[in-house]
Amino acid sequence: MKKFWWIILAVFVVSIFAVACGKKEEKAVVEAAKEVKTFVVATDATWPPMEMVNENKEIVGFDIDFLNAVAAEGGFKVEYKNTAWDGIFEGVEIDKYDAVISSVTITEERQKKYDFSMPYLNAGQVLIIPNDMDASTLADMGGKSVGAQLGTTGAFEIAKNKEITQKNYDEIGLAFEDMAAGRIQGVVCDTPVAADYALQRPEYKEKFKIAGDPFTEEHYGIVIKKGNQELLDLLNTGIKAVQAKGIDKQLEKKWLR
Repeated sequence: MKKFWWIILAVFVVSIFAVACGKKEEKAVVEAAKEVKTFVVATDATWPPMEMVNENKEIVGFDIDFLNAVAAEGGFKVEYKNTAWDGIFEGVEIDKYDAVISSVTITEERQKKYDFSMPYLNAGQVLIIPNDMDASTLADMGGKSVGAQLGTTGAFEIAKNKEITQKNYDEIGLAFEDMAAGRIQGVVCDTPVAADYALQRPEYKEKFKIAGDPFTEEHYGIVIKKGNQELLDLLNTGIKAVQAKGIDKQLEKKWLR
């Protein structure tokens, strides 16, 4: 009789072990199904401080740090491909890569051909002034000379204020040269250009500062192929999490302020 109970117990133990093994195998299958996807993302790394190649031949910049944070929050990985601007959008259409992050302004014309993530940065016009000046908006620059590149949004904004003496330039670098020489007291340009000149360039970063926040709306977005809903959802989920945690503001402080 005792032998019979030992047989029953042995069968029970074996059954439990088999069930446990089955659950482990099932879990392994589920984990395999959840394997993290890697998306190839193109960027034209010639636009500091948004995207550029550092001395170690690595692609770095605000956009790179931002998308890495988005990927971490969204549960996917990113492989970057340095790509010339000419033809960068067409590469998405032919599936050469999955997305583009390269300081791309969201426009109605582009939205007809491509899908965009939700906006992740307002790269609108900002005012740059010498460090020893006190101003935060264009309205504070009455009676002073302010420069911008001819035909840009910045030039149009300056023209709205008749109390400012406007000076236009063929190339924005000339405006910064004039401000360094004291010939003008301010420059208006888009946020990334302002950050490059005021924060990154050795000859200027101790002389200039960005005054206040952008005063026009020119939003950047991540470009993907029309209809790629899976990637669009992953990107937007990640962007929302990054913004909710304030990671985007930390990166703006690092690269753009």
